[in-house]
Amino acid sequence: MQLNGSEIVVECLKEQGVDTVFGYPGGSILNIYDALYKHSDEITHILTSHEQGAAHAADGYARATGKVGVCLATSGPGATNLVTGIATAFMDSVPMVAITANVTLPMLGKDSFQEVDIAGVTMPITKHGYIVKNVEELADTLRRAFTIARSGRPGPVLVDITKDVTAAVCEFSPAPVKEQERTVSYTEQEMERVMEYLQGAKKPFIYLGGGSIISGAYEEVAEFAEKMDSPVCDTLMGKGGFDGRSSRYTGMIGMHGTKASNLGVSQCDLLIALGARFSDRVTGNPKKFAENARIIHIDIDAAEVNKNIRVDASLVGDLKLVLQEVNRRLTRQNHEEWMEEIHSLKEKYPLKYDASQLSCPYIMETIDQITGGEAIITTDVGQHQMWAAQYYHYTKPRTFLSSGGLGTMGYGLGACIGAQVGQPDKICINIAGDGCFRMNMNELATASRYNIPVIQIVINNHVLGMVRQWQTLFYGKRYSQTVLNDKVDFCKVAEGLGCGAICVTSREEMGPALEKAIAMKAPVLIECVIPEDDKVFPMVPAGAPIAEVFDGDDL
Repeated sequence: MQLNGSEIVVECLKEQGVDTVFGYPGGSILNIYDALYKHSDEITHILTSHEQGAAHAADGYARATGKVGVCLATSGPGATNLVTGIATAFMDSVPMVAITANVTLPMLGKDSFQEVDIAGVTMPITKHGYIVKNVEELADTLRRAFTIARSGRPGPVLVDITKDVTAAVCEFSPAPVKEQERTVSYTEQEMERVMEYLQGAKKPFIYLGGGSIISGAYEEVAEFAEKMDSPVCDTLMGKGGFDGRSSRYTGMIGMHGTKASNLGVSQCDLLIALGARFSDRVTGNPKKFAENARIIHIDIDAAEVNKNIRVDASLVGDLKLVLQEVNRRLTRQNHEEWMEEIHSLKEKYPLKYDASQLSCPYIMETIDQITGGEAIITTDVGQHQMWAAQYYHYTKPRTFLSSGGLGTMGYGLGACIGAQVGQPDKICINIAGDGCFRMNMNELATASRYNIPVIQIVINNHVLGMVRQWQTLFYGKRYSQTVLNDKVDFCKVAEGLGCGAICVTSREEMGPALEKAIAMKAPVLIECVIPEDDKVFPMVPAGAPIAEVFDGDDL
């Protein structure tokens, strides 16, 4: 059948099972928006307040559902406004397709109005980028983009289409979507070495990363931990990949990891990294990281093996498939003494906070209790992000969405909207600091426009909390540009943008406020006012070994 380029875009989206896109129109992409108008009963378009919000929403949708997220933007500034969201998705291996429209082919390269080489701009932060200059190539390019975005180690793909291509006509034939193949590429010799190390360990420790979520290896990880009789720690991206209420779970590892995890990993004789990339926030001083242990690394991306930490054995492949084979071969291990040692570390060094006043740890515990740990939690970046990781029990995958690799302030609200759209039966709550919330709070207007019932919790300490913590501990309390004690009223802002608003200043008000917000089934902001000098502990100084973890008592 004969279709124009814009209709081909819509037909390809439908082919790929896309039911929702996030975006913002403009001149160069008008033809595609005209086609979306004609297919609005098949594809829902969410108009965000800013293109960056669209990218974060597509990211949150993808993380919450496991599907490919899609965002749209016009040329020039519309396209460049997607860049931070694309980079966020790239760093955290999120499958996303960003579709932009550029000026017409004759106008390319002439500094035309709203012209930007967005494919060139995003080259370092995408798995692949295309610029489509021929309508005959459009359908196959879009299909390849979705395949690349979801295959192997997922990530964002950019498809830039010149405006004349969106209007040109050609023959279009539907094509079935091929089921994504899971692959492994290790040798039998590599597997035998791994099995030898696993069965020879006396003090094993499992270090779980975001790859466990992406591969859907939740059951396989649980079985492996039981068979290995091993403790389990996770990264920020690995939250929910293992039951956070399990007695084997020791908490997060790294800069703000628990003492049980950091000291345990430093004392183990075998560290098994599952779908993790040995981020600097995890390892601290890489020369001192797990220096008493052999290290096994299982990951889908061969480029990650030996990139940051030298390992003793590795298996490259989809984590779910690899663990199925490992579990088949592995006999039940017994490390009773080691597990007792880990339990004693957990008892000796529990997470704790000042229970006499309203604090973010208390807020997270209250959310955990009221939602039964069943909510999807999104966060921005900073102290509140760490508290959200520490004090809420994530028992299932795809329930904690946060910018780990890039550390994007302003990520959470857009991601929460995307998650709520993708998982409408879930309670979706974004945790943001007052500094982060200022960056993308305009997306409350998006939530109110569509009555998307996200709950936005603003942890308001009137400062840039994490930066202030560093200034307090390492910069002689010189609070350069980190005090936000101004006249901004977040509740009035929320009400002005069409949302409900509740202010909480005491512990007693938190539970009723959250229950009221949930019952409203509408977008609601809860402002929680906490002390300016609350700190996230434990903590490891930048570049120090993780064994040098300290907390408030140590100070």
